[in-house]
Amino acid sequence: MFNSPITRRIFAVAAAATLAFGLTACSPEGSSEPAPAAASGGDLTLAIAGGNLENGHMDPHSSQLDVSAYVTRNVFDSLVALDVTGEIKPWLAKSWTVSEDGLTYVFELRDDVTFTDGEKFNAAAAVKNFEHITAEETASAQSRDMIGGDLFKGAKATGEYELTLTLEAPFAPLLNNLSTAFVGFYSPKVLSTATQDQLKAGGPEVTVGTGPFKLTAYSPKQELDFAPNKDYVWGPEVSTAEGAPVQAGAPKLDSLKIRIVPEESARVGALQSGDAQIAIDLTPTGTAQLSGAHVNVAPSPGMPYSMYLNWSHGVFKDIKVRQAFQQGFDLDAAVGAAYSGDYQRPWSILSPSTPKSYDSSLENAWPFDADKANALLDEAGWTERDAEGYRTKDGERLSAEWLSWLPFPDEKQALVNFMIDDLKKIGFELKHQAIEGAEYQARYADSDGNMILDFDATDWSFASLDADILRQHLHTQGYQNASTISDPALDALLEQAQAATDANVREGLYKQVQQWNVKNVGIIPLTLSQFTTASLPSVKGLAYDSYGWPLLAGVTVEK
Repeated sequence: MFNSPITRRIFAVAAAATLAFGLTACSPEGSSEPAPAAASGGDLTLAIAGGNLENGHMDPHSSQLDVSAYVTRNVFDSLVALDVTGEIKPWLAKSWTVSEDGLTYVFELRDDVTFTDGEKFNAAAAVKNFEHITAEETASAQSRDMIGGDLFKGAKATGEYELTLTLEAPFAPLLNNLSTAFVGFYSPKVLSTATQDQLKAGGPEVTVGTGPFKLTAYSPKQELDFAPNKDYVWGPEVSTAEGAPVQAGAPKLDSLKIRIVPEESARVGALQSGDAQIAIDLTPTGTAQLSGAHVNVAPSPGMPYSMYLNWSHGVFKDIKVRQAFQQGFDLDAAVGAAYSGDYQRPWSILSPSTPKSYDSSLENAWPFDADKANALLDEAGWTERDAEGYRTKDGERLSAEWLSWLPFPDEKQALVNFMIDDLKKIGFELKHQAIEGAEYQARYADSDGNMILDFDATDWSFASLDADILRQHLHTQGYQNASTISDPALDALLEQAQAATDANVREGLYKQVQQWNVKNVGIIPLTLSQFTTASLPSVKGLAYDSYGWPLLAGVTVEK
């Protein structure tokens, strides 16, 4: 999931990502021992950047933004939970069985769960949610893909508390994906009465689930207010990295407020003043200004912050130009200088923290090599130079336009500037522009979600606990295939990997995909992504999921 202003087939950053219960926890002092519980609940304010939440991203079934997941996780529960050990644990489903052919999943559901509007959670309610995910008007890209996309045949209530999901072909990531907020459950009453536009806009009347909190007020671009669900007794039995159980009963907090604070300096200031007790979406520049706060930095599994080269537009149609571009700038030096050593450069389109998939053999496989880049450009016919020193062919300058959306942090801009300077030395002009989300969306896709891609390159990161995220970005039919790649052999690898039930087989296939990308250069990874949270010492019991996103059900705030 990733942080982008785009909807429908377009994509999602932040975006990231998939939210599951793989947990770690830290004390405010940063020791390895879990923080002790406080005697009273208290009131908690969490400051977030907010992304594009207010522009129709309050429905996790239709949105692909990280912020949609980590905000609505407070309201929406899932069938299963993913523990830090990688084990799938019961949640709204008590147990489940999978047929030998991998096509049928039968879930036995809890019979004691109610939505905060009083509706009963049962198999019929679950079916209504799967029908919503797959409905044409929902225009779901990520959630629908996470349950198998075209492989998903349907959901049926085969008993009052028995849910059966069927597939056309095996889909290995299904159980992991069912643990996410993107496949969380709305009240069936809401889905029967609310329009899709109302669900996307969100609010107390429609953002209704079975979760540990209930939304009581929502002011777009400003804040969301939550009250604890005092009836909540069905949280999953998961643990922290230290092996301690995470509080799974009713929330201890008296109230929860999520404030939308786009500027990082203002989020830092809110912590410093005590107006907020937790802040997320922070950079090393921001956390350096904090004294006494606990800072949790979590490497993000999935796809690093990367540049996506558009094969159907401009100079990147030529593989030799793409290969020259990949090795024509000193990424090690650029990342080190732009981020002052706080971030690392990646070698693969999968982060090393992505479970059972990363290909370490690619490390140092494509180092900076200006001589090789120059030779490749000569072979591609870009042999002349204009008055500014840029290469030309048939009177055309070797130039590429890189388009990003605002806000675009200073550190990223510094990285881009280093790349521009290095590439100019080999005669390659790189032009970068960061624009507002609405303008970016208009150049990315039309009003029906069909890709336009009016640029040569763009960028984002995408958090995921499963390497199947590569299928979304590299398959001919991938809904986030902004590189417009279409390679039957690559499609076959990705399809084999999504169906393989043997983890070692899947790992081998994904290594082939990563190697394919280094050779063919569809995506250039730029920095290893991480998610940073800062909390005041008064915050106790804070846990984190596998993406580093904070989980708040067990939190208390000392007064």
